[in-house]
Amino acid sequence: MQEGLLSETRDRYSRHITWSVFGEEAKKFGYIAGPMVAVTLSQYLLQVVSVMMVGHIGELALSSTAIAISISSVTGFSLLLGMASALETLCGQAYGAQQYRKFGAQIYTAIFSLLLVCIPLSVLWKHMENILILMGQSPSISHEAGKFITWLIPALFAYATLQPLIRYFQMQSMLLAMLISSSVALCIHIPLCWVLVYKTGLKNIGAAISMDIAMWLNVTFLFFYMKYSPSCEKTRAPISLEALHGMKQFFSYAIPSAVMICLEWWSYEFLILLSGLLPNPELETSVLSICLNTIATLYAIAYGFGAGISTRVSNELGAGNPQSARVAVHVVLLIAIVETSIVSTSVFVSRHVFGYIFTNEKEVVDYVTKMAPLLCLNILMDSLQGTLSGVARGVGWQHLGAYINLAAFYLAGIPIAAILGFCTSLRGVGLWIGILVGAFIQLTLLSTVAICTNYEKQAVKVRERLFEEESLLEGLSVPISNIESTSLLS
Repeated sequence: MQEGLLSETRDRYSRHITWSVFGEEAKKFGYIAGPMVAVTLSQYLLQVVSVMMVGHIGELALSSTAIAISISSVTGFSLLLGMASALETLCGQAYGAQQYRKFGAQIYTAIFSLLLVCIPLSVLWKHMENILILMGQSPSISHEAGKFITWLIPALFAYATLQPLIRYFQMQSMLLAMLISSSVALCIHIPLCWVLVYKTGLKNIGAAISMDIAMWLNVTFLFFYMKYSPSCEKTRAPISLEALHGMKQFFSYAIPSAVMICLEWWSYEFLILLSGLLPNPELETSVLSICLNTIATLYAIAYGFGAGISTRVSNELGAGNPQSARVAVHVVLLIAIVETSIVSTSVFVSRHVFGYIFTNEKEVVDYVTKMAPLLCLNILMDSLQGTLSGVARGVGWQHLGAYINLAAFYLAGIPIAAILGFCTSLRGVGLWIGILVGAFIQLTLLSTVAICTNYEKQAVKVRERLFEEESLLEGLSVPISNIESTSLLS
């Protein structure tokens, strides 16, 4: 009977899919995705600006800073970002179901949980120089990278607080505060980094200190805005022991979310470590770090799209509107195809000059030019899979995304990269070809899952979970049949 009701509902919604509905959804998505692209890009540019500033000191400074930022991403930032992404499921669906008190409490739960995770991570960072030496990296590169990542520890704790705050505003489509805060932090970081790197004698350490200051300024502004702004009154929750009660549920979503994002992120960062084992490691590491920074900078656009679609999908599923979630997915994929075509073409046209943004070394720039065609293919695939990953976070099937990334990159991409990089004369080019193979497999599998997702069933499951949790909190008993009817007719 439930299947018949789902089929009837699907047919009823299908008759109302028109170009006007499509256009209206495009406006809603653009309102979220546009600012989120700017926010994501401005936050990532903190790292890019640091690499650019340090890169003009010399190859050793560039390669050691690139490895330090890669290690910090692998062992810290990617893990925190992935865990915080659980809020795109939990908070997004709670907001759609108008459970505002639960929404606010989950933010404090996430902040407290992530700060706890930072404690062992900071100990790991403190001993990173010795770890890099044990991994076979150059002692000079390991020493400089170890100093940089040690001075970056304050930014780790700032990031743990910042990411839940971002999800707080994102899931409510309150984007202006984030946009202003992130832009101001970046604008402060650029001159401050220049002064600390070139005028104080701190060199690469100055870039790390500047990142610390910029991130904490961003956190401070957003926290006080959430605490005192009248626009946040509806979802503002008091800091209480209730934050501890939600930790089990948070980690149940945070762990697969982190695995999903980290497996992909780590595969790219692993290339930097492998490049340090190739002949002429300073050249190979510098080139691949430039390519990776280019990819990651442009991926900020795809991640902004993913943030927009995860907000739309989770809100609509929480509200019991599965067809709106489906239309949102179609809209964002079309926009992503147009965006990535323009961006990849622009990178290919400028392939002879964009390497100079990072370094003045002609050998490095020529190598980057050689890598440009592969870079453009990666941009195409990354843009689409980043968007589809947002759909996964909105629906709540991060565990499937984790399995997909494991198969794509660790059973195929990285082994192929290692074979081509070390067993052929391709070297760094071979490493990048291998990761391209993994990205293609990932995109294919994510597309298949997105196409086969039954949004009506997902809406029923979301509403069941939300109402059951609310019933436990309030001591009520909500019949499942009522939940299903409500979710389908909302």
